[in-house]
Amino acid sequence: MRLICVGECMVELAPEPGGLMRRGFAGDTFNTAWHARRALPEGWTIGYLTTLGSDAVSDEMLAFMQAAGIDTRDVARHPTRGPGLYMITLHDGERSFTYWRDASAARCLADDADRLAAAFKDAHTVFLSGITLAILDAQGRDRLFAALEVARRAGARVAFDPNIRPRLWSDMDEMRATVMRFATIADLCLPSFEDESDHFGDANPAATAARYRTAGSGEVVVKNGGAEITVLSEDGATLCFDPGPPVRPVDTTGAGDSFNAGYLAARLKGAEIEEALREGHALACRVIGHRGALTPND
Repeated sequence: MRLICVGECMVELAPEPGGLMRRGFAGDTFNTAWHARRALPEGWTIGYLTTLGSDAVSDEMLAFMQAAGIDTRDVARHPTRGPGLYMITLHDGERSFTYWRDASAARCLADDADRLAAAFKDAHTVFLSGITLAILDAQGRDRLFAALEVARRAGARVAFDPNIRPRLWSDMDEMRATVMRFATIADLCLPSFEDESDHFGDANPAATAARYRTAGSGEVVVKNGGAEITVLSEDGATLCFDPGPPVRPVDTTGAGDSFNAGYLAARLKGAEIEEALREGHALACRVIGHRGALTPND
């Protein structure tokens, strides 16, 4: 039983009282892997596929992953590139980011088709995001898509969060086309309505769910920033989940990533959709009560 997450782990600079910044390690699919490791029993292996540099910070990042219980056999090292970096800016708990990632080693994570095939062999579930796709060149996306197709034919399931970040794309039509291409092989799709409304023009979460289902996605869970969540199950049933009163955030960094982890882990353990929604929402609420993408180890 192996869940492998694919993407970029970065150096995180999170603001602390007094104007200081706390350094950590985070990134959307890595955050999901980190939280999933805590949510799934020890019988599950949680792996991370990425590329790091050969520098001291990359050494620390790799050690951090291993200390968190994440399997790093699929972490490659690049001889000249290093990790990307982002800084969080907060305003009333809502976060915005400044990035330095153009030379990130993770941009090379899909350069080797054989490496992808070996990593996905015998995987139960592969999780990736739109950010994973955005940092790759066109050839890397093609190699990743082909490897995922092979993995699915062998029995693996694909979970996909479109996680649309237009600043990472040079062409919006290419962004939309790429997201919808990978939606065709998603057994579980986890879009966020605000992103989808802004970039696809969806009128409501039900329209988002229907668009991804039409594209070929299986189960579609439309997150909605703390408001009602809409789910379109694989058998075509629609479920609406009211998460209750809004929670005042300390820092919304990682909210969607942690929801993904809680929901995905619950489904992998056999939970029904409604229970998985409760698990995902509860985890996201804990995460936004802390600064940075990851909660304290305790």
